[in-house]
Amino acid sequence: MILSREYRANWNTLSKIVFRFVFNYFVLYILFTFSGGLFQTVIKWVGSAILGIDYDYDISGYGSGDNTFSYVKLFSGFLLSILLTTLWSIVDRKRPTYNALLYWFVVLLRIYLIYFMLVYGFVKVFKSQFPYPSLSRMLQPLNEFSPMGLAWTYMGYSNGFNIFTGSLEVIAGLLLIPKRTQTLGALMVAGVMMHVTAMNFMFDIPVKIFSVHLVLMALFIFSLDSKRFLNVFLFNKPSESIQYFRPNKEPLYNKITFWIKTVLLVLVLLMIVPRGISSTYKWGDKREKPFLYGIWETTYFIKNKDTMPPLLTDTERWRYLIIDYKDRATIKTMTDEMQAYNFIIDSTQKKISVFKRESDSLKNNFIYKNQNKYFLELEGIINNDTLHIIFNRINHEAFQLNSRGFNWINERPFNR
Repeated sequence: MILSREYRANWNTLSKIVFRFVFNYFVLYILFTFSGGLFQTVIKWVGSAILGIDYDYDISGYGSGDNTFSYVKLFSGFLLSILLTTLWSIVDRKRPTYNALLYWFVVLLRIYLIYFMLVYGFVKVFKSQFPYPSLSRMLQPLNEFSPMGLAWTYMGYSNGFNIFTGSLEVIAGLLLIPKRTQTLGALMVAGVMMHVTAMNFMFDIPVKIFSVHLVLMALFIFSLDSKRFLNVFLFNKPSESIQYFRPNKEPLYNKITFWIKTVLLVLVLLMIVPRGISSTYKWGDKREKPFLYGIWETTYFIKNKDTMPPLLTDTERWRYLIIDYKDRATIKTMTDEMQAYNFIIDSTQKKISVFKRESDSLKNNFIYKNQNKYFLELEGIINNDTLHIIFNRINHEAFQLNSRGFNWINERPFNR
């Protein structure tokens, strides 16, 4: 093996060069992950001077980890890694070994992987990353889904699948904590994150760079001890015990590191778990449903005292009023256009403030009547038009997606 956790008094030249490059590359990647914005001037210069990028681009990505700045940042880190490796190899060419630095480098990678495996694992366990398909989504034709939206809908449908995949990520992260199980944990992280990476590539989810690097870090840690795994599981050979490098052999040191790990794990869990529980009750599946929650289908639409028939070519007539989240509503027109509105209900005065998300607020511009849970009548003014609309509530629980459920016995595949 080029690199190994086994203590070696002397490393060959190839092992030292490979270690220097891997060390530089991953350390720079982690540094840029948390503070890439501090180097944006230099990174953007690399993009324009070396890569020839002549268009303006934002560094934030608005949640995308695969924006132009991310790729330029990755390229910059790669070039800098080659430069630093070259200089390091010249200046430090006589050093016989990097046992201690390799040990602490692996500790850094483990901490990085543990943190993100716990974060991404628990957001699935608490189902705050992939909420159940919204009411608007249930009325959206499949041909309008983006690949990422389809993946989010697929994942969000099943509580059990979220808990299963999230638990695998959490378990993989926890296995990285003890040194005894770090190789197994790294192998599990690599397997779990390969699935995530495949989804990111196949469904156009813009976290490809990040997920690939989590896989690479896990494979690197696994490779340091892979010889023993390969001997046992692939070549059917006995595996001999090896001498690991230890920074300190005192029993007190082991006790201190044990309690440091325990305290840090508790602190991370205290940071992640309450936030996950809070988010699932705030905007996840367990959130409190707003008043008038549901899908309301228009039966009568009167605009400026003119009754408008339900023509599929009418761009102004409302077809559905969808109330899914507090103070929010979505209007779906006869032409299937989705329009987002603020929808603030004053149940004491029987009034509603309805206005576009990007426009100035309107105060109680509609009155409503809600005689029972299946009837809704709105009357008011918006965009200088007088509207009088009557709705019937659709029982969305009867939708096949909601009503089918789990079945132990299927005489025939139920594929619709």
